Amino acid sequence: MTSNESKLAVVLLSGGLDSATTLAIAKDRGFAPHAISFNYGQRHTFELTSAAAIAAAANVPHTVVPLDLSAPAGFGGSALTDTSIDVPHDHDPSEAGIPSTYVPARNTIFLSVALGYAEILGAFDIFLGVNSVDYSGYPDCRPEFIAAFETLANLATAAGVGGGRYHIHAPLIEMTKGEIIQTGLALGVDYGLTHTCYDPDAAGRSCGTCDACQLRLAGFRDAGADDPVEYQ
Repeated sequence: MTSNESKLAVVLLSGGLDSATTLAIAKDRGFAPHAISFNYGQRHTFELTSAAAIAAAANVPHTVVPLDLSAPAGFGGSALTDTSIDVPHDHDPSEAGIPSTYVPARNTIFLSVALGYAEILGAFDIFLGVNSVDYSGYPDCRPEFIAAFETLANLATAAGVGGGRYHIHAPLIEMTKGEIIQTGLALGVDYGLTHTCYDPDAAGRSCGTCDACQLRLAGFRDAGADDPVEYQ
């Protein structure tokens, strides 16, 4: 393996501000990222347009994997993948409990595909933008999950049992949303390219009241910065 190959990384890029910041961090750490996104039947498909724009601005390869988890074609079971389930608005995202926007096993599924992609590329580093401080109660955004998946990656792959060592990087996991935004701004992230809203209108404008929008707006306030995206 050449030194250049050892720097390859796969970055999960949803199109939101967390994943855009994670991509910038991976580049800043000297990795050569390959971005991967998922068209999983999410109602906020505008995020895929944002992911493409972010990858293009960062000048990194970008792959979109079709993986329909929506009802009735796939599993459903979430307000993000089943239009019969309402996205909560004006809800306190800090309240205990798992919200209806949780997609069953989403990060496990996405990381598994990213792991396969990394093995094909010869990359041993995978980055994702999960966060356990300002988050909405998702069980697959916790440090315990990241550590467990890293163990799995090294047990379940030919590259892992062959002597390679996979690392799952979650550089935002202990940051507040304000700290994430400050970090991204310092790295030159254009947050005007990102999309966070779970329930945008037909023009892609953010609602401002879903959990994701509330956390984003609070983060920009804490960071002392203006949010450049358009709201309804």
